[in-house]
Amino acid sequence: MSTESTFGPGALATPSNFLTLLRVLVTPILMYSVAKDGSTWFAFLIWMILASTDKFDGILARRQGVTRSGAFLDPLADKLMVFGLFAVLVMKDEIWWVPVLVMAVRETWMSLYRSVLGRKGISVPARPLGKAKTFVQVVVIGLVLIPGVYGTAKVEISVLVWIATLLALVSGYFYYADGRVRNSS
Repeated sequence: MSTESTFGPGALATPSNFLTLLRVLVTPILMYSVAKDGSTWFAFLIWMILASTDKFDGILARRQGVTRSGAFLDPLADKLMVFGLFAVLVMKDEIWWVPVLVMAVRETWMSLYRSVLGRKGISVPARPLGKAKTFVQVVVIGLVLIPGVYGTAKVEISVLVWIATLLALVSGYFYYADGRVRNSS
């Protein structure tokens, strides 16, 4: 397998960007479905497909060439996907709004911080802790979407939501520290 990039950093029409755009387009449909019908096997299946395309588009991007548009669109699609579903689940009183708000504020702050650093040519790459946070968020939403699970595992799901919140705050601190170190260099 060749390690040479197929697409340059300025490319827009790439297979990985197509998958990312697909996530952006399907997420509102899933949000509507969950708002209307609640937890269903269909919603769970669509969620799992969306979550797996996030991993797959990253693999494609690394193989075929990371693009600036992909670096912008992928985190945006992730946030729309996770917080779009969190918003619906909060609206349906299946997840408490406080930890979701804390995570949303952290994500907004982190995006702004990375944007400011990016204008200075400073990159703050993802950390394993941040990836763990996203994984726990995806698991929480997936569990709530499985019919019958939320009713029998409310406490466990609430604990996972708080674990995701803690991971969001701790990883946010480390991203901030990374940015400060890179900015002072």
